[in-house]
Amino acid sequence: MANPKRYLDRGALRILPLSERDNKVEIERDRVAVDAEPRALSSDAKEAVERAAENIRRARAQSASVILAFGAHTIKNGLAPVLIRLIEQGWVTHLATNGAGIIHDWEFAYQGRSSEDVRRYVAEGQFGIWQETGYYLNLAINVGAFEGLGYGESVGSMVHHQGLRIPDPAELAAKAAESVDKDPLRAAAALDLYAVTTRFALEPGFREIPHPFRQYGLQAAAFRLGVPFTGHPMFGHDIIYTHPMNLGSAIGRTAERDFLSFAASVRNISNGVYLSVGSAVMSPMIFEKSMSMAQNLAMQEGGKIHGHSIYVVDLAESQWDWESSHEPQPSDPAYYLRYCKTFSRMGGQMRYVQADNRDFLLALLQRLS
Repeated sequence: MANPKRYLDRGALRILPLSERDNKVEIERDRVAVDAEPRALSSDAKEAVERAAENIRRARAQSASVILAFGAHTIKNGLAPVLIRLIEQGWVTHLATNGAGIIHDWEFAYQGRSSEDVRRYVAEGQFGIWQETGYYLNLAINVGAFEGLGYGESVGSMVHHQGLRIPDPAELAAKAAESVDKDPLRAAAALDLYAVTTRFALEPGFREIPHPFRQYGLQAAAFRLGVPFTGHPMFGHDIIYTHPMNLGSAIGRTAERDFLSFAASVRNISNGVYLSVGSAVMSPMIFEKSMSMAQNLAMQEGGKIHGHSIYVVDLAESQWDWESSHEPQPSDPAYYLRYCKTFSRMGGQMRYVQADNRDFLLALLQRLS
């Protein structure tokens, strides 16, 4: 039997209300309006925006995927209105982010504020240990895992509907019993949610969870429009793992669905466009595995993924010509720029753009509109 002293008891943590946390970003003050003026872009970045807009128009005319994967700072920088307009106008067909992007977007929709002082709150033993963020996001994922939803979709549904339907424990027990032979994974999901509802004494029925700022919720907008918004977390990376409502099996189920949803969009990337904005690890890692699977299936059908364009946008300066046919040697520091090296291996046309995410995405939207 495992020694319980080897595992930290999250139930012993002092969890404070989210309202007691100081936040650095306020969405109504710091949001980026869709008609705001982009700050100065380099001539190279301006040309990249022009080319990207042309490729996106061409991709949508051919019903090819246009995927935008982004890091959490895209949300923290107040760009939700810009991304919402991109999906409303049909230019972007799939959104993908990491666990932190999911959290900041939800906090903006829930309370209009996000982004805590990490240095201060770690010193106080309070970083990330906030009731509403941990409770509601984990609850949405726990319910979504049972309902067959993905990670981002679970949160988007909660924000859009301003609440969650909590099943009766007896209903869950019956579902588990009837599914155990014909659909054991469904039975397991029912038992997981049964454990949550009983442990936290959740009242069955619809639980209202107001989101007074949901017009800024990108996940809610994607849910409303039927655009895939996938979350790609790494276990332990995000503040919701500090809360006892967190359930690893639910994280795994919803994140697995999102990965396969992302891969399905990559399957349609021939003549399409992939935009990787401010994501040094998550975006390249999920793309390369998805591209390999998509290529595997395409080649079995006698074809091949081709004609796609990849735009990698980040602030760091790069001295390497990533559009060339070769990559740097391991002795060159550029070799370790994962967000460039990986995409340079993915076929199609890859371009690195040194630019701020705010200015690149704002200029792209305005060029397309």
